[in-house]
Amino acid sequence: MKTYVEISKTISKFNQSIEVPGDKSISIRLILLASQAFGKSRIFNLLNSDDVKNTIKSIKSLGIKIKNKKDFCEVNGLGLNGFRYRENININAGNSGTFARLFCGSIVRSNKTIKIIGDKSLSRRDFSRIIDPLRQFGVKFTSNKNKLPLKVRGSKFLTPISYKETKGSAQVKSAILLAALHAPGETVVKCLPSRDHTENLFKYCLKLPIKIKKFKKFQVVSVKGQFKYSGFNYKVPSDISSASFFIVLTLLSKDSKLIIKNVNVNKSRAGIIEILNKMNAKIKLINKRKYMGEVVASILIESSKNLIGINCPKNLNTKTIDEFLIIFLVCARADGISTFKGIQELRQKESDRLKFAANFLKMIGVKVIEKYDSIKIYGNKSLKLSGKYVVEGFLKDHRVFMMSCVAALTLGGNFKINDKSSINSSFPNFVNLMKKLGAKIN
Repeated sequence: MKTYVEISKTISKFNQSIEVPGDKSISIRLILLASQAFGKSRIFNLLNSDDVKNTIKSIKSLGIKIKNKKDFCEVNGLGLNGFRYRENININAGNSGTFARLFCGSIVRSNKTIKIIGDKSLSRRDFSRIIDPLRQFGVKFTSNKNKLPLKVRGSKFLTPISYKETKGSAQVKSAILLAALHAPGETVVKCLPSRDHTENLFKYCLKLPIKIKKFKKFQVVSVKGQFKYSGFNYKVPSDISSASFFIVLTLLSKDSKLIIKNVNVNKSRAGIIEILNKMNAKIKLINKRKYMGEVVASILIESSKNLIGINCPKNLNTKTIDEFLIIFLVCARADGISTFKGIQELRQKESDRLKFAANFLKMIGVKVIEKYDSIKIYGNKSLKLSGKYVVEGFLKDHRVFMMSCVAALTLGGNFKINDKSSINSSFPNFVNLMKKLGAKIN
């Protein structure tokens, strides 16, 4: 089987409606929370990807029964103390930083040492950001210079903590909140704003005693531990990160129109829509509604000829961290200069996405100035490609692969894009859905 795709034709105009898979961040959180509920939980529209499969496999290894049925995933939770720990458990997190970090928060009462490993990409990522706060609870860690493999041993005598989170990382905040469920008393996190799926699940789905105070530049989240909760039903909305590639495909294609149904457009997550609308993109939210604290809507997108550059406000960074790669492609086709600052977190993803973006844009003839925490892109609204391009060496980063496909389908040229299997971590049917819109992908 080929490990790459080839694209040599731009996509023809289209006018369709599609639905992208369930939200990955919420899917992983739901499996972790359902496994520690009392009783059965049913999760509808759970993302069927490698990251979620690794989550399920790992939780099963701790004695939790999980069944994939026709229309939902059923998790038989055994409560906060329900995990069955045994000697020499190895957990393979694969490519998922979300699962690996949040899982550490879920096993803080383990009386056995658990070893967590991952693939080459995950093994280069920093885990000190969750090791430091979880140690304060009383958890013991040994690691390879704060990287995987990681050995974790919990404690029966956990202490609630007060912690200041300074990276705007939802993974750090969530790991702390998951650990707090097991500690007596109240845990408090003062944090920069970041996606709030965990807080929404605590408050609206599980009815846990959580308090959230929002200030201009930070938030304070507190939760009381050792509060038992029951199984639940939840329907996962579609993932805006997956939708983003189809949003940009439509914007940069000729005479096209697309509706993406039932997407999670939570304010802490939908920075891409704010940024692209500031760039003169034709994007509207329709049928907007609330579900379990999340905002769900269908997204209407139309081809946009008059895109302009943007000096991106820093306060949109945490809302957009997984979508910057595809936004940079829009900047390449916009009129004027686009500037993004304070985005060094892109270097901590599956690959160094800031470095990749700069190299990719230079490869297709776009002027770029890259610094450690910023990028400046000199757009060309007439940009069209005719040469041959090879995309490789990006540590199987799914978002790099998908962005490269969108570039080839909208800008032209002959592209060979490697590591097709990378999409299995978040969006296995990406290529097939592109073909449904008329894309010629070999």
